[in-house]
This record gives sequence, C-alpha cells and structure tokens, in this order.
Amino acid sequence: MNATGPAAAAPAAAQPAAYTADEMMTACAARALHDGTACFVGIGLPSAAANLARATHAPNLVLIYESGTIGAKPDRLPLSIGDGILAETADAVVSVPEIFNYWLQPGRIGVGFLGAAQIDRFGNINTTVIGATHAQPKVRLPGAGGAPEIAASCREVIVVVRQTRRSFVQRVDFVTSVGYGDGPGSRVRLGLTGAGPRKVITDLGVLEPDPATCELTLTGVYPGVSVAEVRARTGWDLAVSGSLEVIGPPSASELTALRGLQAISQGSEGAA
Repeated sequence: MNATGPAAAAPAAAQPAAYTADEMMTACAARALHDGTACFVGIGLPSAAANLARATHAPNLVLIYESGTIGAKPDRLPLSIGDGILAETADAVVSVPEIFNYWLQPGRIGVGFLGAAQIDRFGNINTTVIGATHAQPKVRLPGAGGAPEIAASCREVIVVVRQTRRSFVQRVDFVTSVGYGDGPGSRVRLGLTGAGPRKVITDLGVLEPDPATCELTLTGVYPGVSVAEVRARTGWDLAVSGSLEVIGPPSASELTALRGLQAISQGSEGAA
C-alpha cells in the first residue's frame, strides 16, 4: 500500500472561468495522491478528491473509510461513511477498532485527509471549541472524532480548508489534532510517529511546512490569486516560498470525472 509513483502533474487546463473554487481545491488535492497509496478518507471534499484521483491518475489508490471499509471503489461520491456503496465495493470490511488499532496507529496508512475550523502557523488543528475556555466557549464545534489519531499516525496528512483570518490564526484556541506543536522537535517529543501535515490546500493555494522552522509557508497559488490576497486572509505574517508556483486549474478531464461522480451522487440522493 505504499506509494508506487509520483503524484500527478497538472493536466491540460480548462478555461479559467469554467470551474468553481471547490473544484479547484478538489483537483489540487487529488493531484497530491499517489497511485497505490492507502488513503484515510473523510466525507465531503476529501472524499471527492480521493475518488477523483482514483478515477483519473491513481486507479490503484486504496480508499479507507472510518466505518471499516478498506479498498472501497464507489462509482459515485458516498453520502456518509455509512453509505452502503462503500461496503458493497470494498476489498474488506473490518471493525472500527481494527481500523484504528491495526491499520492507523501502527502507521500502515500513507495519507490522511483532515479539515479544520482553525489552523495555526505550525499546522495544529482545532475542531473542538472557539473561545478562551473549553468549559464556556463562544462556539462548541463537532469535536475530534478520529482526527487526532490520523494527525498522529498517518505517514503524512493533507489538510483541506477554506482560507480566512478566522480559520488561519496565530494560535488555535484548542489543539484537537497536533501538527508541529510549538515548532521543530515537538512531534518527536510527543512520540508522534507520522510526518504531520505536508500540505494545506485552501481555496487560494497551497501551504507547506518549512523544513527548518516547520512554519506553514505559501508554496503555490491558483490562477488569478495574488500573494497579497493570501496574506490578507492569514492571521500571521505568512512566509512565501522563493519558488512560488502558479498551480494549474482543473483540466477538462478532471472536471468531467468530478462532475460525473457528483451527478451520480445527486441522482442517488434524490432517489433515496
């Protein structure tokens, strides 16, 4: 289940106005997935990205869902982790404890997708509370689920989140899932075996940790997005790579595959 080849390069692009911000994010996330990798998938945009990758450049991507399905091959986007199509198309269905205790925690899963309500400059994630205290927060969020184990144990993590000053903060109000803690050496001190967040994919571009400081650094922007715009939506003094890339928009083939998956899903949801 290890990566067997490089992640996909951006194919020939579609016309600039012919795609949405979510489609750009989904295509960018899909390209980060290598054929043959085991990928822990959540519902929503991460699931769309993983299934898009499997439908295009990574047909041997192994999709693992928290419900216990390993090697699921849905022909549409699942409606939830309990969607029957995951079990019907999986290579195996195991218990939830086995997914976490045998597959995830020993490091057998290559990539984990996570979302975030808040993320800070060291890639720490908050999905628990907004506000100064846990007991009396301004907002109580859905909570951790399996995210802390994914952040701790997957060989690498990809975070997908829309970029605003409310979500990209200097320091998260609560550390639900550890990224790089307080900086270099934190993961080792905490005994975390995975590499941590390797990419943060937003609706503006891509951030990656600096090898020396572990601080998230802007490494790529989407067509038409300026560095000033990204910095304006970031709650810290965002560093910018000296080799900043302009990331190619979704190709016609990527959009066709993604919209096909979505259309089948919408038809299935309507029939239900």
